[in-house]
Formats: sequence, C-alpha cells, structure tokens
Amino acid sequence: MGKNKKEQTPAGERPICSNPKAKHHYELEDRFEVGIALRGSEVKSLRARQADLEGAYASVDAGELFLHQMHIAPYEQAHRFGHEAKRPRKLLAHKREIERLSGKLTLRGYTLVPLRAYFKNGHAKIELALAKGKLAGDNREEIKRKLDLREARSAMERQKR
Repeated sequence: MGKNKKEQTPAGERPICSNPKAKHHYELEDRFEVGIALRGSEVKSLRARQADLEGAYASVDAGELFLHQMHIAPYEQAHRFGHEAKRPRKLLAHKREIERLSGKLTLRGYTLVPLRAYFKNGHAKIELALAKGKLAGDNREEIKRKLDLREARSAMERQKR
C-alpha cells in the first residue's frame, strides 16, 4: 500500500548516503542541489554506496565551491588508478549561486553542510544546506516542540474515537 518515509525518493533518484546528524547539530535554512566532479573509481564506489558524509562540509575557495572531508572508499579494482578517500572535491553550481552563497557565508555562524548524496538521472548530486550551528538551549526547545506536537496528535486521535 503506502511507502515508508525511508522508501520515498523522487523519481529518477538513487540514494547513496546521508548525513542525519546535520539536522540535530544545525538549524537548516536554504537547501539546494549541486553536481560533483568525480574520478572514475569514485563513481564506481558511489554506485556501490561506499561513501560517508559524516564530518563533511563545503566551502567557497577562489570563487569555486568545494566539498571537504567526504569519505569515498577506494575502489578495489582500480589498483594504482584509484583515488584518495577524503580528497577535496569540486562542486558544480552556477556562478551566481556561488556568489550568493559566498555572501551569506561571510555572515557570522553560517556554514555549508552536505545533507545527502544521490544519483539523479545518472549524475552524482549533493544536497547542500546553508546552516547555522545550534546552541545547547536550542535542543531543549526542539525537544519541547516535538513533545507538544506528539501530545496534540494523540489528543486528535482520542477525539476521532
């Protein structure tokens, strides 16, 4: 019948990996999709879903967008033509979009966090978010909000019966 939340992916997308901790550690504001420049052995590893976004971040360097600390496992059959697991990778975005992001990143507390990696119509993509770090008190507010929402839902369920 219905699909789980985890099974719901837009048509033409194949998930590779995600960064679930990003939602807990950051307040996410803008989300956008960028391409990623890869070597052949990296594409093979991504198709085998051997990647991790934990600890990864993006930055604007000399007018170009780069992804740092994303781990892509070495492809075993590549031998000497392989790749470094955590090398900086160039992200592909329009110049205007990079300039807009660069302006927002100069504001205090903002960072670019990768949320997930996936294949879309055969091309590797990264979903980035412009994010602000949460303070310890922010987590308490979020927990309170979730608890209120849960109580409201249970009250509505009781009302239906």
